[in-house]
Amino acid sequence: MSQSHALSDDQVAGELRKMTAFIRQEALEKAREIQLKADEEFAIEKSKLVRQETAAIDTLYEKKFKQAAMSQQITRSTLSNRTRLRVLGGRQELLDELFEKAREKISTVAANDKKKYQTMLEGLILEGFYYLNEESVEIRARKQDTDAVKKAIEGAAKEFKKNVGKEVTATVDESEPLPEASAGGVVIVGGKGKIEINNTFEERLRLLEIDALPAVRETLFGKNANRRFYD
Repeated sequence: MSQSHALSDDQVAGELRKMTAFIRQEALEKAREIQLKADEEFAIEKSKLVRQETAAIDTLYEKKFKQAAMSQQITRSTLSNRTRLRVLGGRQELLDELFEKAREKISTVAANDKKKYQTMLEGLILEGFYYLNEESVEIRARKQDTDAVKKAIEGAAKEFKKNVGKEVTATVDESEPLPEASAGGVVIVGGKGKIEINNTFEERLRLLEIDALPAVRETLFGKNANRRFYD
């Protein structure tokens, strides 16, 4: 009976071939499955890496773009400021030159036009009388202007009495004269020496520079000059 079920060598070989083919087929299918899985995971990982690198590149580009934009803005601002400062510097030089010429001119008034200077002294003293409105004041002037100032006091006192109805006495303080290098004018002292009205030419020009500067700028540079000057 065992002999009837015994397999021949050819049958055994055939079975082995079948088993080998089956195992090979299983192995191939498993290999394909593993390969597909690996390809899928590779594609996912590759896509992930690509997205990460793309995001990194986008971030870097955005950063570089912002840096370039900021650098460009800083450059424009720097150039604009330099241009503005150059323009303002040029304007200021012109204004300084203008007032320097004015200073040079007022320094010649007292010497070149005695009559005009006498009238100016009288007006400056009268202005001090009006401001102080006192019975007695002192006048400080250049030593070389003493006689002219005394004469100007007389005229100013008469005008003051005529307009205000009060007498005023003014004396020249020869103990403390103005510097000889001064362009001229007077200092009126009242309030028992506590109040001084500086009506020297230098001080009046300084005040004129402050008060008239906006108008001078507008005349020289246009209506928007003052706004642009301070912006």
